[in-house]
Amino acid sequence: MALNKAITPTTKNNMATCSVIILNWNGAAMLRQFLPNVLKNTNNPDYEVIVADNGSTDNSIEVIQEINTNSLTKGIAPARIFPFETNLGFAAGYNQAISQVDSEYVVLLNSDVEVTPNWLEPLLSYLDSHPEMAACQPKILSWKAKQEGKQVFEHAGAAGGHIDYLGYPYCRGRIMDYVAEDKGQYDTIETCFWASGACMCIRTEVYEEVGGLDDDFFAHMEEIDLCWRLNARSWWVACVPKSVVYHVGGASLNYGNPRKTFLNFRNNLIMIYKNAAAKHLFCALSARLFLDYAAALNDFLHGRLANAWAIVRARFAFLFSIHKFHAKRKENRRCATVKDMLTISRRSIVWDYFVKHQKSATF
Repeated sequence: MALNKAITPTTKNNMATCSVIILNWNGAAMLRQFLPNVLKNTNNPDYEVIVADNGSTDNSIEVIQEINTNSLTKGIAPARIFPFETNLGFAAGYNQAISQVDSEYVVLLNSDVEVTPNWLEPLLSYLDSHPEMAACQPKILSWKAKQEGKQVFEHAGAAGGHIDYLGYPYCRGRIMDYVAEDKGQYDTIETCFWASGACMCIRTEVYEEVGGLDDDFFAHMEEIDLCWRLNARSWWVACVPKSVVYHVGGASLNYGNPRKTFLNFRNNLIMIYKNAAAKHLFCALSARLFLDYAAALNDFLHGRLANAWAIVRARFAFLFSIHKFHAKRKENRRCATVKDMLTISRRSIVWDYFVKHQKSATF
C-alpha cells in the first residue's frame, strides 16, 4: 500500500508539554474504535496525540486521516502521524517515535485503550509535584468486563506492577491469571516496581537517559525491564488510581498465543540476566530452570503442545543470545545504586499462588 510520507511532519517540536504516543500495527479496527475517544479526552493545547504506524499493511493511515477530519469538524485537535516503513516492534517503534518529539513527558498508550475524561491530568500533576518519580500509570481496568457491567482489573498493569525474587511480575489486582474485581481497594497512590506499557507516563529526558525500551526484546516485558533500570538508578515508579483507563488486552497477540508465550518467557529471562545483582541472578536463574520446564510440562500434559514447545524454545533462545547482553548487564550493574533491590519482593508468587492460594498482592 502506498503511503503519503508527507502527511504529517516528524521533526521534533517544542509545543507540547506531553506527547501521547499510540503505536499501531495493522490495527485499523482498534484505531477506529478508540482513537476518537483519546483525541476527545486529550484535547488540550499543552498535549498532542501521535500515532506511530509500524509499517501497517492494512488501511490504518486512511482510518487515522478520516478520524482526524471528523475531529477537526468538532474542534478537536487531530493526531500527528509518524509512518514507519517496516514493523520495528513495540520497543524500537516507541524508541523511534520518542526520538522525534521534544515534550517534557511522553505517554506510551496501547491502541486498544479507552481513556476517560481528564485521565491525563492526574498523571502529569503527580509527576510535576514528585520530582523523584520517573514514571507512573493509571488504574487499568478490563474493557471487556466493562461491556458486561463489571469493574475488573486488567491483566497488563492493573493498579501497579511488582516483581518477585524469581523475576515473576504481578500487580495489585492481578496475580498470575487471576484478576480481581475493582472495589476501590487499590485507590491509593502507591509506589510500584513497574508501570504498564499499556499506559505509561514517563519523563522524556529520563526515558532517553536510561536507554528507553530495549530493542532486542521486540515486544513483551520491555516496560518491566525499563522500570528495573529506573529503580536501580534511584528513580521511583507509581500508580495514580485517580486516572482510570480501560484496556482490551491481547489486541496484537492473544493471551495463550505461542508467539506471546515465547516472547514472555525469553524476555523475562533476558531481563533477569541484564539487571539482577550477582547473588540474586544465580538464585533466580537456578530456580527458573526448574520452574520453566515444569510450566512446559504442565502445558504438554494439558494438550497445549505449541505453548509447551514455545517455552522450551524460549529457554534455548535465551541461552544462545545471552552473549549479546553482557555489555548491557555490565552497564546496568555499574549504574545500580543502593535502591537496586529495595523494591523487589522477597516472596515467591508461584509459592504464594499455587501452594498458599493467595490472590492478593498485599503481603
